[in-house]
Amino acid sequence: MNEQVRNIPIAQLHPFRNHPFQVKDDEAIVALCDSIREYGILSPLLARPAGEEYEVVSGHRRRLVAMKLGLRELPVLVRDMADDEAVILMVDSNIQRENLLPSEKAFAYKMKLEAMKHQGKPAFRQVVGKLESADHISKSESGRTVQRYIRLTYLVKPILDLVDQGRIAFSPAVELSFLTGQEQAELWDIMQFEDRTPSLSQAVRLKKLSQKGELTLERIYEIMSEEKANQKERVRIEVSRLRRYFPKGYTASQMEETILQLLEANCKKWFLN
Repeated sequence: MNEQVRNIPIAQLHPFRNHPFQVKDDEAIVALCDSIREYGILSPLLARPAGEEYEVVSGHRRRLVAMKLGLRELPVLVRDMADDEAVILMVDSNIQRENLLPSEKAFAYKMKLEAMKHQGKPAFRQVVGKLESADHISKSESGRTVQRYIRLTYLVKPILDLVDQGRIAFSPAVELSFLTGQEQAELWDIMQFEDRTPSLSQAVRLKKLSQKGELTLERIYEIMSEEKANQKERVRIEVSRLRRYFPKGYTASQMEETILQLLEANCKKWFLN
């Protein structure tokens, strides 16, 4: 394997393509910044040649801090790697970080799984008809857990954002990932309209109806309008009752916004006369 440590200009170092891990300017970055300011870069970055420049495989946070500190060069271990090898190493270098978002783990596991398939390596170990410990994908999580994380990549972005924010728990999110994109978009509109998120039992019912081809907008609204503990007090009007007053194709959130605008424009005339 041809590799060596070189001092490379930061301008020639670029983030890994489709890097799934966020490089956030948070407290950990501040601490790393203080450390590098005092001691310098103690561990070289890992990168691979990309034409006349280099693609960072491991060390994205060190690169960010170096840029903030105005450093011009960084020590980099340069290694020739094929795409799939680089993906696997990039994921393994970052997956054990603390406080990873569910979406980060989801896309990282998916990238590693696809890379291993390209290499012809087994991803899961078959035991008595069940997928058990996936040692080839994760050393700390079972194959079933890895698969469930990968399911999150099928969520539309607004719903996946709620998972990252902790507003939708992991298990309901996995069930919702089986809904079609259109069904998820309709669910998102109703979640906004109702100001609530689905419980696990609601998510399971939504999934079952979707698999039967019976998940209509009305059924989504019916399930999501059920009373749950700790829900905010609200006025509820069935979407089917409102549809005749709005153009075809109006979403629940568009209806809500129009109703609020009409109330704002007319409330004084209605209630002060």
